[in-house]
Amino acid sequence: MKRLLALLQPAPHIPEIKDKETVKKEYKYWRIRILYSMFIGYAFYYFTRKSLIFAIPGLSLDLGLDKAQIGILGSIIAITYGISKFASGVLCDRVNPRYMMSFGLIITGVLNILFGFSSSMFFFALLWGLNGWFQGFGWPPCARFLTQWYSHSERGSWWSTASVSHNVGGFLIYWVGGISVQFLGAYLGGWRAAMFIPGMMCIMVGFFLMNRLRDTPQSLGLPPIDKYRNDYVDSLESAGKQNETVKQVLIDILKNPYIWILAIAYFFVYIVRTGINDWIPLFLVEQKKYSIIGANGCASLFEVGGFFGALAAGWSSDFFFNAKRGPVNVLFSVGMFFAIALFWFVPEGFLIIDSALMFVIGFMIFGPQLMIGMAAVELSHKNAAATSNGFVSFFAYAGATFAGYPLGIVIEGMGWNGFFWSLVCSCAISILLLLPLWNVTASTIRKRNLESGMRKEQPSAV
Repeated sequence: MKRLLALLQPAPHIPEIKDKETVKKEYKYWRIRILYSMFIGYAFYYFTRKSLIFAIPGLSLDLGLDKAQIGILGSIIAITYGISKFASGVLCDRVNPRYMMSFGLIITGVLNILFGFSSSMFFFALLWGLNGWFQGFGWPPCARFLTQWYSHSERGSWWSTASVSHNVGGFLIYWVGGISVQFLGAYLGGWRAAMFIPGMMCIMVGFFLMNRLRDTPQSLGLPPIDKYRNDYVDSLESAGKQNETVKQVLIDILKNPYIWILAIAYFFVYIVRTGINDWIPLFLVEQKKYSIIGANGCASLFEVGGFFGALAAGWSSDFFFNAKRGPVNVLFSVGMFFAIALFWFVPEGFLIIDSALMFVIGFMIFGPQLMIGMAAVELSHKNAAATSNGFVSFFAYAGATFAGYPLGIVIEGMGWNGFFWSLVCSCAISILLLLPLWNVTASTIRKRNLESGMRKEQPSAV
């Protein structure tokens, strides 16, 4: 146990390399290595998060679970995952993210395998809830890596490139899960193969991450990223906060009005994202008379659009808006509003238009889905990157939870019009919340803090 706790300690800094050519060569190598390792690792987190999709028919047919029981499993993972993203964000700013991300992936793999061996609702709920908790160990380390290894002026590009890993993972699990059940189900217990194979793959990738990832540049003798790139926005905001306690970090975040605005906006963005993801295939079958294959094929373009939308959002924020995240959040949210409204009114029988709009909806939604979390990191400070990202992510998954059972009640009571009214209203609220943050950057917060400090130092008038 002592050895495990020692592993989780942040890697110590070592003496800085003085030779500039060596520093340049090492930074180039490690930045690429950190990026592809994060990308692969987070893509595989989706393997053990979405594997249940392929087990659901078997759980229903073989074990007699009804839709309500299966829905409980979906709600449990959304709740535990949302809480974990906040809690693990706080933890990640205090431990070595290399081992946190690795251990989390290995444990989710083990939990998937144990789920495959289970046959009772109690153990399904317990194991899937624990899976949600350790799924939360995936992104906070990525947020920390992206803050420590990539500077403010370039981070949008690197962050968006790493972020599309979940689109890749979400796409590949359909093939891995489907092939596992189709070709190995006869040998591995039918639906259980969809839990065993992704679980074993994730255990192997967890050990790969342990080998590939590293904590900070300083732990390898490299200068901090802001010094290396002469980009001091993050370090100026973090000045004097390197040794803050967890309590002080949380107070900083809770006192930051911009973080609260982003968190509430994230809640409504995730209602839209999860609502589209979970309910649109059923809408296409019931209202537009699609076949199940046709509905899933059309809905899959949501992830394809999301892949390109996330890349476009990150790169455009760096190259067209001078590393401002606010304009991208607003513009993509407006696009999201109009794309969903158009999709709502397309009549039955227009497959190409439906498919094109699903791509556009995914493209637009994954802009704020990516950039709100990133803005929260940058409007906090460098040493609270994972905590601030975890805080807003907690609100996001509260929105995802709302898009499940509560949105189902709306559909039952008001039909599909109620569903689309809920989505467009959520879009409109997110736009109104994000609009005041158009020009807000870390420099804005620093200026506000300086002015506040000056006012406190001024003697009061007698």
